[in-house]
Amino acid sequence: MHTALAVTHVAFEDLGSLGIELTHAGFNIELIDACTTNIQAIDALDPDLIVILGGPIGVYEQDAYPFIEAEIELLRSRLAAKRPTLGICLGAQLMAAALGARVYPGLRGKELGWAPVDAGSDNCSPPWFGALLTPGLHVLHWHGDTFDIPDGAVRLAGTARYPNQAFAVGNYALAFQFHPEVTVRGLERWYVGHAKELAEAGVGVPKLREETRTFGPDLETTARQFWRHWLDHLFNSTQKAIAQ
Repeated sequence: MHTALAVTHVAFEDLGSLGIELTHAGFNIELIDACTTNIQAIDALDPDLIVILGGPIGVYEQDAYPFIEAEIELLRSRLAAKRPTLGICLGAQLMAAALGARVYPGLRGKELGWAPVDAGSDNCSPPWFGALLTPGLHVLHWHGDTFDIPDGAVRLAGTARYPNQAFAVGNYALAFQFHPEVTVRGLERWYVGHAKELAEAGVGVPKLREETRTFGPDLETTARQFWRHWLDHLFNSTQKAIAQ
């Protein structure tokens, strides 16, 4: 049985649709809270998959949140060993930092709401990524920070406001600035947990909920298809190569 370690920063930003597909694929999932766990005690190479999820803090706020440095070190060791790793939003920013790229407040304001992503300018998106580039598909954006693409990584997606929305490293690491994992039901917790941020950004919950009801079901369906293809690429292909 494969094992997956999911690292959260706020409880309501969870695995969402990815959790469903990991369960269906027979993964044993362990959830830990980055804020209260001794991350330095974690064996970076032990889990078959590590997923670092989102949160409302910045990679550069290590003085206020010392566990960030431990997360970066965990990721640095993991990625150096080319072990399967996924980062979403803050998780993607932590991966970028671990790979030596700059992470910083975005210069074009917060990107918060539903919008499509376009293929990255590297123009070499792998087949398993294509579902998230389906014409008309809207994904959820919820960030104010951004990152540079690390050396050796492939830029997979972007938007007009922030061109660095996803990158891959080899066949083992994947990072999303946007949120492909969210579900319509799960986002109800976000509206409460991020109430202050939404108010400061001038985003009304009723309007955001309406957009979620419009675009969320398609994303859930497409994301579950994407997660299946990606997990198959990540693990089954490797096992076949070993067997040969």
